Amino acid sequence: MTEADDPSRERLKHHFAQRVIHQARQILEIWQRLHRSEWTSDDLQELNEANLRLLRFAERFEQPEHTEIAHHLNQVLLAVEDNRARLSSELINELNRLMQRLSRTGLRHGDELDLTPLPPLRKPVYVLLQDSERGERLAMQLEFFGLHAQALDSVPAFLASMQECEPAAIVMDVDFGGCGLGLQLAARAQDGRDPKLPLLFFSLHETDTPTRLAAVRAGGQEFLTGTLEASSLLEKIENLTCVAQYEPFRVLIIDDSRAQAMYTERLLNGAGIVTRTLTDPIGAMANLADFQPDLIILDMYMPACTGTELAKVIRHNDRYVSVPIIYLSAEDDLDKQLDAMSEGGDDFLTKPIRSRHLITTVRNRASRARNLKSRMVRDSLTGLYNHTHILQLLEDCAFRARREGKPLSFAMLDIDHFKKVNDSHGHPMGDRVIKSLALFLKQRLRKTDFIGRYGGEEFAIVMPDTDLAAAHAVLDEIRERFAEIHYPAQPLDLCCTFSAGVVQMGEASDSLTMAAQADAALYRAKGSGRNRVQTVE
Repeated sequence: MTEADDPSRERLKHHFAQRVIHQARQILEIWQRLHRSEWTSDDLQELNEANLRLLRFAERFEQPEHTEIAHHLNQVLLAVEDNRARLSSELINELNRLMQRLSRTGLRHGDELDLTPLPPLRKPVYVLLQDSERGERLAMQLEFFGLHAQALDSVPAFLASMQECEPAAIVMDVDFGGCGLGLQLAARAQDGRDPKLPLLFFSLHETDTPTRLAAVRAGGQEFLTGTLEASSLLEKIENLTCVAQYEPFRVLIIDDSRAQAMYTERLLNGAGIVTRTLTDPIGAMANLADFQPDLIILDMYMPACTGTELAKVIRHNDRYVSVPIIYLSAEDDLDKQLDAMSEGGDDFLTKPIRSRHLITTVRNRASRARNLKSRMVRDSLTGLYNHTHILQLLEDCAFRARREGKPLSFAMLDIDHFKKVNDSHGHPMGDRVIKSLALFLKQRLRKTDFIGRYGGEEFAIVMPDTDLAAAHAVLDEIRERFAEIHYPAQPLDLCCTFSAGVVQMGEASDSLTMAAQADAALYRAKGSGRNRVQTVE
């Protein structure tokens, strides 16, 4: 028997690889925790020490991919330290990129460690429903969409599984094991944990406030009632368990005092918030369009115009009606503060202000605004961007691509023979197919791509930094895989396909032209037999 065939060597190699994976997950969990609080030198030191351990293990156990990532991560953390722990947008973007790479690594099997990796953070999602058959079906649907789900049918099975493997998330029926016992079981599982496990409660019927209050106290972050649908549940689980992708809040600071603006910028940067400073208020609208902030901090008194005047100008544009505006001023007259807030402002902070007060106010306001905007710009059925917003994103991306000299592709998709699906199987099945394609696109496209429901069974995709050939290849692969999905139906299972039209931005193209060209290409794909991707040269 050769050394390569020695099973004990394989077990040892697997054990070493597990140690590296465990250390990588510790880094990702620290990264996730940092997003919920102000960044401090101690936090960054903890992240740096964890990364140095990863580097040491990866080099010792001959894991080249982890070694490379750890080296790059070390360089970025040194750059953060050189920047006095301030996180510029460039540094945050680089940290994001490396954390995404790290989250995609997994155990590989075989001598060369070159086979398919396990999915990132391959912890199971435990599904505990009173109806065990429904739980099994739901777990199978989640598995189909790439999530590792495990249905458990008893309290002992859950406790044993918790001892064996900590889950990525728990979906818990409030009555699992008996009336109201699910709440007690979940509270027991969460006891002493920091941070708490992602926990979603479910009830077949609408519940009263005391039950929901008990769910909150048990650590529940979501409460679902009625029908559990796999694609919407997956989206909620992903939102709760997402580790690598961090989209920092963006704040535009408008203050004619450079010293004050820089002080505010330094405080917010130290909390992981990306800022842009503007000392000339006349340039506010151009910077709003380019920077797209989650929140605006505005000085009350400036030479060119007052803060209240600028707030009115900002509110004239429908795109910025819901962007929070916080006045930051030395003005301590309460009546003047109230007058200013009635002129387009959302809050008034008086200088000097404690750093924690400023950071907490900004983070809370920006978080609520982002959540509200998400509801306003997304389609209720699929969670994708709605028609109006996807076209706005296309316009923004076209402006950015033209400025940076990068390619941009735009695609329109349409489910083939969709009317037959509704007529033969009913509108609930039609909705299921639409949501399935939406989830399929979200799972297989990049985080930097934008996906929208254009209307009915039609979808639109904005693909930044992507040329026509690459866009065609990606969509054709998705088209082939989507056609393999089977939807249980009578007398035969249902399968669906889609057609697509793709266009790349040209020198003279604008967003409306691209949309029209992609629509024409989609029409040609439909006319050529459907189930194909048609490009516009």
